[in-house]
Amino acid sequence: MTKRTAQGFTLIEVIIFIVVVASGLAGILLVSNTVVASSADPMVRKQALAVAESMLEEITLKEYCDPDTATLAPPAAPVCPAARVAADQEASRNLWDDVDDYNGYSTAGGIVDVTGATVPGLSTYNVAVSVAAPATVTGGGATVLKAVTVTVTWSGGSVVLVGYKGNY
Repeated sequence: MTKRTAQGFTLIEVIIFIVVVASGLAGILLVSNTVVASSADPMVRKQALAVAESMLEEITLKEYCDPDTATLAPPAAPVCPAARVAADQEASRNLWDDVDDYNGYSTAGGIVDVTGATVPGLSTYNVAVSVAAPATVTGGGATVLKAVTVTVTWSGGSVVLVGYKGNY
């Protein structure tokens, strides 16, 4: 009689194989779930950054100080009143004509355009603006600057941009 050699796996080897494959599969599924859950984050952040850039550009394209209260001193820059004049605040955003008009501006419940209309698809974002008092920066000549800070927030975070408007 010839002795037959056993072929195949033992029960213990099969159980160990199943445990190793199951734990590896669980790890892969966990990583996949995390990636899928946060896949929209870059798009949301980019959209918030676009809103902040748009607002900062709108503000920095305005005059340094209110054209109604500034005195012209050619060829130098306009001379602005020493203090911000609250009375010169125009009634609505589409009439704002200088950087200081935006100080303290904020939205709640979405982004609105200059006419006050809500922008579709941006209802989860809010914007807040602050304009710092003028500061003189030296280096190749003295320049008076106002720092404009635009903060866009949403449920998952915020984006902050700072720009400067010079009196030149």
